[in-house]
Amino acid sequence: MHNRCMIDSKILTLRAFAACGTVAATAELTGYSPSAVSAQLRELQRQLGVRLLVKEGRGVSLTAAGRKLVAGSDALLAAWEQLRATTLNADDQVQGQFGLGGFSTAAARLLAPLAANLKISRPHVEVHLIEANPTRCFEMLVAERIDMAVVVAMRVGQPAEDDTRFEQITLLDDPLDVVVPADHPLSDQGKVHLEELAAEKWITDTQGSAYRELFTSAFSAVGLRPKVAHEAQEWETMTAFVGAGLGVGFLPRLAPMGGTVNVKRLRLVGPSRPTRRIVAAVRRGSLGSPLVIESLEFLQGTAHRILEARQGEEV
Repeated sequence: MHNRCMIDSKILTLRAFAACGTVAATAELTGYSPSAVSAQLRELQRQLGVRLLVKEGRGVSLTAAGRKLVAGSDALLAAWEQLRATTLNADDQVQGQFGLGGFSTAAARLLAPLAANLKISRPHVEVHLIEANPTRCFEMLVAERIDMAVVVAMRVGQPAEDDTRFEQITLLDDPLDVVVPADHPLSDQGKVHLEELAAEKWITDTQGSAYRELFTSAFSAVGLRPKVAHEAQEWETMTAFVGAGLGVGFLPRLAPMGGTVNVKRLRLVGPSRPTRRIVAAVRRGSLGSPLVIESLEFLQGTAHRILEARQGEEV
């Protein structure tokens, strides 16, 4: 765990435990051993004279007092982050370490270029880049493993936009295109309405995933129930299935088609076209940090350049 905070590290461990739910998961997230996590939590209880944890089965959980302490510490941590950002800005200093996390497409298309740019513009900053799912990214923000995350907004189980621990800034609304076999009857149209594809065999993500929810919601909005013929968790796998003539699938505009042959990318048009909102998340109070400001500007510029380039590509 990076502890660049003047607040007692045991409070940070307690917050990480609240986010993860178990001592083992907290240890894995923070880099401490399970015994060290337990020792920190017990010592915090002893120092405060308040029972923060209660035995539950083979593990422990937060008491009402523990939950109150975690929730109350949000404002304390936000005030510290704001003070640190103000201090750094006083004479244009930057922190020595900067952690970035994001889902696969964001890590490859947005965060990797950002890390490369910071390597040139801020050569003395140690940048650490982690590919992770959104839930994990928010946990790493709490544990100070990273300082900025790029995630798809409003996934089930994710913190809400008004969560007092984070600030979330929209980078772009990423439209979903449809990928069809090259010999598909609609492949030469370039643009199609979702309703035209209702009878197709679809390839989409597994049940319970964010993209399956987005897929289902898009068709539900127009009163249709598509047939899911195959499931694929990676965009590359989905486009390979399409290239083999097994069906059609959604592909975010930000994601490249790679080297897949025998496929065409079509624009979805009309009010029912699905999009995914991509946001950058930071710990509340840190939005004024020089590296955060610089990184947000770079990410927004990069995202819009990619979308503009894809808009002009032959479909």
